[in-house]
Amino acid sequence: MSDPDETFEIKRQERIEAAEHIITSYLPREEGRQKTVIEAMNYSVLAGGKRLRPVLMREAYFMFGGRNEMIIGPFMAALEMIHTYSLVHDDLPALDNDEFRRGKKTTHAVYGPGIATIAGDGLLNFAFETALQAAQECKDLPEYDGSVSSRMLAALTILAEKAGIYGMIGGQCADIEAENRQDVTPDDLLFIHENKTGALIESALMIGAILAGASANDVHKMEQIGQNVGVAFQIQDDILDVIGDQDKLGKPIGSDEKNDKTTYVTFYGLDKSKEEVARLSDEALELLRELESQEGHEDIFLEELITWLIHRDN
Repeated sequence: MSDPDETFEIKRQERIEAAEHIITSYLPREEGRQKTVIEAMNYSVLAGGKRLRPVLMREAYFMFGGRNEMIIGPFMAALEMIHTYSLVHDDLPALDNDEFRRGKKTTHAVYGPGIATIAGDGLLNFAFETALQAAQECKDLPEYDGSVSSRMLAALTILAEKAGIYGMIGGQCADIEAENRQDVTPDDLLFIHENKTGALIESALMIGAILAGASANDVHKMEQIGQNVGVAFQIQDDILDVIGDQDKLGKPIGSDEKNDKTTYVTFYGLDKSKEEVARLSDEALELLRELESQEGHEDIFLEELITWLIHRDN
């Protein structure tokens, strides 16, 4: 009898490899007088990672009946580019000043802060150039019952909003300001986690659902699932920064304390933080199973992936 953990890991690696192939196929060629910034962009994307967001997007797309890789592929690559740009900027000396990520030198450590900054800018802009490559294929999609009838426009809107000032960037702003405050509240932390981390996870699940033909109501439920996963993911990250294994994480632990950063662990301690992770996980999985039942399609891997992401040790 096969080991369930081993079976999941095989399936996870298969999906990571599929996502890796798709992402790589959309990277810009390293040529021209702008070659250095393109090299830095590609170095950043190819530095590794869980490919969490594109894998989640693809699974959500399949869950709602999507089958056309030419529709979902450009959005998968675009979302990973946006995620990567945020990491490149997070690592800069002006922010976290990290020299290593995933066990490799960060972009600014290799190319310098100037090139790293514009490499991040380049990835953000190129993400939308990439997503727009799905436009032709999206012409055949049914109308959307959300705020706009075009599913392509709805997907692009979510991609932009969740990455912007009302999403990830808004969360990053609150996170930076929180470092210099002594009066940070649990509500402040929730806002940071929902936006800085949760927004792109929400984006992945919502866009996958939209491009597969899901209703606006179901897309909203996917947003709720993504919010729970994002917050739990970040709390687990805070936990791992205290008790994690540096070799598994691929980055130094204790950076939150070093940067005088208030976290869920600061407020509630390790035990209650772990309890909150479990609660958010249970809520997300319950809602996901409702949608699976409605669609008549049980996606065991997506359930397992969400559980693994929330309770991971790296």
